[in-house]
Amino acid sequence: MGRTALVTGGSRGIGAAISKALKDAGYTVAATYAGNDEAAAKFTDETGIKTYKWNVADYDESTAGIAKVEADLGPIEVVVANAGITRDAPFHKMTPEQWKEVVDTNLTGVFNTLHPVWPGMRERKFGRIIVISSINGQKGQFAQTNYAATKAGDLGIVKSLAQEGARAGITANAICPGYIATDMVMAVPEKVRDSIIAQIPAGRLGEPEEIARCVVFLAADDAGFINGSTISANGGQFFV
Repeated sequence: MGRTALVTGGSRGIGAAISKALKDAGYTVAATYAGNDEAAAKFTDETGIKTYKWNVADYDESTAGIAKVEADLGPIEVVVANAGITRDAPFHKMTPEQWKEVVDTNLTGVFNTLHPVWPGMRERKFGRIIVISSINGQKGQFAQTNYAATKAGDLGIVKSLAQEGARAGITANAICPGYIATDMVMAVPEKVRDSIIAQIPAGRLGEPEEIARCVVFLAADDAGFINGSTISANGGQFFV
């Protein structure tokens, strides 16, 4: 049995690809989900990856869920903080509720996921933290002030934890996907999708598996000297 990896939002979209890639690489994987019991059950049936239900925006739920994973599968040594939501609106129309929901899940949810596993990683002198940010956290995006703010904040978490964890053998890195061919993106009208692709020098959307391969690379023991870094996987759409 390999190292235990936790992937939040790990049963659908990019998260599902990450969960499967980590399992294929020899990790014992736990995937979390927030509400779609049917999709989670189907994912487990198809992959054999155990799923756990909790809301990453709730610290107590996260702590209890992580304790359950560790009781079932062993100490969590790799964490992929992938869970996220959007509540898009132009800033002048954005409600406090839309702001808070996104901040609670995409930013505070990363704290709630990492904080309970941090002491164990420090004690064992090993840990791999990988946060899935976004191209829009790097460049901003119309009608996504809330989302862009959280994804930029996630990069700040990574850079700070990289400094705090380095001497304990813990690395913290981020991946900023561009536009990826998930169900959500493929569901937008074709004309809108074509306009997105027109902005990508590679001339196509990314595939979830391409993000997953970045995660497997950063999670490996051999990636121990890569710390506080951001991989921009966006087909050349934006450079930092």
